[in-house]
Amino acid sequence: MRFVRAVLAVPGYWLVTGLAVVWGAVLGWFRIERRGGVIVCSGLPRWAFGRGGTTIGAVYLTGDNLGDAVLRHEAVHRAQWRRYGLAFIPLYLAAGRDPTRNRFEIEAGLEDGGYVRHSAPPSVTTAEGDAAPGSRAPTGRRARAARPPRPAGQ
Repeated sequence: MRFVRAVLAVPGYWLVTGLAVVWGAVLGWFRIERRGGVIVCSGLPRWAFGRGGTTIGAVYLTGDNLGDAVLRHEAVHRAQWRRYGLAFIPLYLAAGRDPTRNRFEIEAGLEDGGYVRHSAPPSVTTAEGDAAPGSRAPTGRRARAARPPRPAGQ
C-alpha cells in the first residue's frame, strides 16, 4: 500500500496542486496566501470554482468564502487529496452529489462546509405535549410521534 501511495497518490496530489495554483493565480490576479492549512487563491470569478469554493490538491479556490470554519473543512479535503491523489476524483464522484451523504463531505464536516446549519437546541414540550414558550415545535416524524392518538371513528 505504501508503494501505491508513493507512486500514484503523492505525484497526483502535487500535479493537481500545481495546476490549481496556476489556475487560481491567473484568475484571482495572484491573490494567494496560506491559511488554515491550505493555499488560498481568492478573488476568482464565480464560474472558476464550485459552490462557495473548491479544494484541488492543497489549493482552495474561491471568490471570498474565507471563514475559519470553511478553511477547517477545506483542510480536511486537502488531506483527502493527499491520501488518494488523482484517485480522489472518481472516489469523490462515486460518493454522490448529495453532500449530506457523501462520505468525503461528512468527514470534512457538514457544518463547517456550510451544508447544514449548526445544531439547534432540542425542543422542550410541556406535560400536555405542546411546545414550551420560546422553544421550537417538533416537525416531521417527531411531530407525528408526539401527537396523541386519534379517537376511534374519526
